[in-house]
Amino acid sequence: MNRIPWKPILRQLWLPTLVFVVLLVSTADSTSFYFPPLTEVLDALWNQLLHGGLFEDLLFSLRNIVLGLALATAVGVGAGLVIGEIRTLRLATAPLLDFARATPTVGFVPVIILTLGIGSGPKVFLIFLGSVWPILLNTISGVQAISPAVHETARGYRIPWALRLRRVILPGALPQILAGVRVALSIAVVLMVVSEIYGSPDGLGSFILRSGSSFHVADTWAGTILIGILGYVLSMLLLLVEHRLLGWYHQRAPRVRSPRPVRTPGADKTANTGSTESIKSNGVVV
Repeated sequence: MNRIPWKPILRQLWLPTLVFVVLLVSTADSTSFYFPPLTEVLDALWNQLLHGGLFEDLLFSLRNIVLGLALATAVGVGAGLVIGEIRTLRLATAPLLDFARATPTVGFVPVIILTLGIGSGPKVFLIFLGSVWPILLNTISGVQAISPAVHETARGYRIPWALRLRRVILPGALPQILAGVRVALSIAVVLMVVSEIYGSPDGLGSFILRSGSSFHVADTWAGTILIGILGYVLSMLLLLVEHRLLGWYHQRAPRVRSPRPVRTPGADKTANTGSTESIKSNGVVV
């Protein structure tokens, strides 16, 4: 029977639990309009999820994040493997990639809404546009970090280029690819909120905007907390996928230095004598 790993769980949960208890106690007697008690915020969150339509807004936002991030992962990994493998293409696209990385994606929100409308498609496209760059750049960096001996061995065995990308280059670059996906996830959550605040009737961003405009402070805080919970849950799911795919990477045995042999007085002399006699008896001179 498998035992529950309580120690790792406690190491990860003691600080969030402490923060929750401190906020619960410190805001219990709050009379501020802008900082209501935490119990009131939690009640508002529960009621909105059950009866206020917040659950539908959550599903709308979650669908946009998943679609945008999945599209960004497919395009970023595919293009990154090709660009990272072909040096001429990598040098040609470097200025464009640097320009795109330095351009804030939030600045495209008004243009995208103006040209594509306020439906779900423009929000997915905006999430894709902001999330694809860290995945693409990390994939290129991961391909370049692979040892040249691996490339030479694959070419020496005349492995086809497509098969080499899928079975050699992709596994070698996977740790940095997943690191880029984690960065892209945080960007996707931010862009999800921004895109729904500007011109959207649905989603968590729209819920926060409506609640704030109506001075429903508890509902506004409830929506903000729900966004944080959503980002945390998606991050934990991504870490589980990473540990599933990179078990060989996270569970490598550490290098252990072999202990030095203990020498006793006269041991070297005995060993040398024994080895000399062995050499003489065999008639071999080393």
